[in-house]
Amino acid sequence: MKLFTKLYDMALVWAKHRHAERYLAAMSFAESVFFPVPPDVMLAPMSLAQPKKAWRFASFATIASVVGGIVGYLLGFWLFEPVVEPLIVQMHWQDKFDIALDWFKNYGVWVVFIAGFSPIPYKVFTIGAGVLQMAFLPFLIASAVGRGARFFLVAALMKWGGVKMEQKLRQYIEVLGWAVVLLIAVAYILLR
Repeated sequence: MKLFTKLYDMALVWAKHRHAERYLAAMSFAESVFFPVPPDVMLAPMSLAQPKKAWRFASFATIASVVGGIVGYLLGFWLFEPVVEPLIVQMHWQDKFDIALDWFKNYGVWVVFIAGFSPIPYKVFTIGAGVLQMAFLPFLIASAVGRGARFFLVAALMKWGGVKMEQKLRQYIEVLGWAVVLLIAVAYILLR
């Protein structure tokens, strides 16, 4: 079954759409607050489809993501008890959120940078930073550096790899796609 090849081909078509930058910015913003899909899934094919605009795409993703992170921070700071906490309880995510808060207590602003750069859900840490009333400027700097490093790395790899990267990605897309599904399933089981 070639599920991921079809999805990859659709992503390449969307990447050339005239509103692709807006969609990328919206996805980047939403992922920093609530959306589960990372913007890399759109940034990578966009950078492959139009390598001359790769830095522009990474900039859009970074700015929108940091603005979304600010919204997440403000939700945690001002609206945690009436809005966010009931959702965390309803979704049975309290244990995961408590782990994130413990990481903040132990590692401070570095957690925001690591969450911004890695596949760890950045949204949990934007909201957590607000809940703990982390100093805003260090939060903003760590978010910008972490998210920027991640998105510019993705864009650079796609720009640098070009057609060869696209061919290799196409060759291994099914294996990569199913490996990601497996990793998500394992993470879900371990974090339950």
